[in-house]
Amino acid sequence: MATTSEVGGGRPAPPPAPQRGGSLQRHQTRTAYLFLLLPLVFFLIVRFLPTFLALRMSFFDWNILKEQQPFVGLENYQKLAVDGKFLQALKNTALYTVIGVPLQIALGLALALLLSRIRALRGLYRALYFAPYVTPIVAAAWVWQWLFSPQFGPVNTVLMWLHIPPQSFLTSPSQALPTTAALVVWQNLGFQVVLFLAGLAAIPRTYYEAAEIDGATGWDAFRNITWPLLNPTIVFSVVTGTISYLQLFTQVVNLNFTDQGGPLGSTMTVALYIYQMAFGRYAMGYASAITVVLFVIILLITLFQLKFLTRRYDL
Repeated sequence: MATTSEVGGGRPAPPPAPQRGGSLQRHQTRTAYLFLLLPLVFFLIVRFLPTFLALRMSFFDWNILKEQQPFVGLENYQKLAVDGKFLQALKNTALYTVIGVPLQIALGLALALLLSRIRALRGLYRALYFAPYVTPIVAAAWVWQWLFSPQFGPVNTVLMWLHIPPQSFLTSPSQALPTTAALVVWQNLGFQVVLFLAGLAAIPRTYYEAAEIDGATGWDAFRNITWPLLNPTIVFSVVTGTISYLQLFTQVVNLNFTDQGGPLGSTMTVALYIYQMAFGRYAMGYASAITVVLFVIILLITLFQLKFLTRRYDL
């Protein structure tokens, strides 16, 4: 049986032309992997390597002032179970998270809903709410300390005008933690507002128009459209907010610089306790054990939140 080339004159068929598209795609893939390799190396050296070194250090009595760094196994972790200061710091950190995360999400969503309806001076209002988020934390903490000063703070001055006794705030073991949490909520509120504004802008307006035609009220639209479709934004806000509060450090240090974590350890956080153990007592091994425990806590809470908060909705 004659082939097509033989019928056409006996010449062999030419070889197929090279696929330039496939070659270009392979080149783009190699280039993409090359660019991805650089941040991967960075994370391996700057992030993952110190993590593994901290894990290894947690099994040693590592003190930079001592010549010997003996292996102690799980002794550092066993000390944590009976360390009253660590347990107090862990309790305070949990209280910061429980107070701060729901409050900043609720306020951020409420303000975003209001700002989404504003037409005049929209950019100005958004900038005003976002300004605290880009304000240096140290400067904000010092201003907050002045505002709530028991002697000459403006907040106590206003309370006296209202015939309310002046409050101790940052010098009171019962009021210092809520006052510190209020600072963190105030600083993070602008980020939450911008985050929810972006989430609200991504919801198609046709859903609300259809609901309005069906006679749905504003609450019905929020419950059945806004809230379900904001789920990815809410999950992101909850996860990042929780991680931020579990690592709370700078605000606590600067609000009471002469008594960090005070008064009476009422504002102490796990991150601050790690700092004090590592650079105050030079107990690097013990501080590393606390770091590992904090890492495990954050990892488990994050996985739990991603699993149980993520929802899929079909409208």
